[in-house]
Amino acid sequence: MHVCLLLPAYNEAKTIDQIIREASEFVHDILVIDDGSVDQTAQVAEKAGGKVIKHYTNLGKGMALRTGFDYISQKDYDLIITMDSDGQHQPSDLPRFIDHFEKHQSDILIGARIHNRFEMPCHRRLNNWLVSSVGSALCGQEVEDFQSGFRLIRAEVVKSIELHTERYETESELLIKAGRIGFKIQSIPIATIYNSEISNIRPLREMWLFTKLLINSLKSD
Repeated sequence: MHVCLLLPAYNEAKTIDQIIREASEFVHDILVIDDGSVDQTAQVAEKAGGKVIKHYTNLGKGMALRTGFDYISQKDYDLIITMDSDGQHQPSDLPRFIDHFEKHQSDILIGARIHNRFEMPCHRRLNNWLVSSVGSALCGQEVEDFQSGFRLIRAEVVKSIELHTERYETESELLIKAGRIGFKIQSIPIATIYNSEISNIRPLREMWLFTKLLINSLKSD
């Protein structure tokens, strides 16, 4: 199988080097989408061995993912794995994703933050529960952690779906549209490291964006 690791990144110069170096033990091809960083993210990522595509202004995580999906779709990759670039996810979990895929042939495999969910900041835990509950209903499949950025995705999935959103709701849009056309979504538990870094997530803004996605999804029924 031909696998590409996709890392959307915004001002992650402190963490991107270690992520790439650890991940390269398990995945040969690593693509970093530098979403308008004002630090040395692109330079550090290239030095660590990642291929970098740079947005010269910050367009949002969704646009970074879409840029990566577009690039990967033009190549002969079978699988895409997405991870966050802030150090929350452990590259050592990558073999577990690939092993699960080989055994169960998921179309999308979510790294679910279920065992250490209470370590998640309270407002994010509430937001995650609400989005996961509503999102599961919309996609027609139970998804334990709708907002997790650690995912394995068949390349066929992103080739079959047209994405329109631009920020954090893009991850939800992908699941809703994939589930509705019959792609199989599964989950495996992962550990997540919550550090003291300032999150780029703005809960009220992201909840509003998900609400807009919800309304648009209902209109399309």
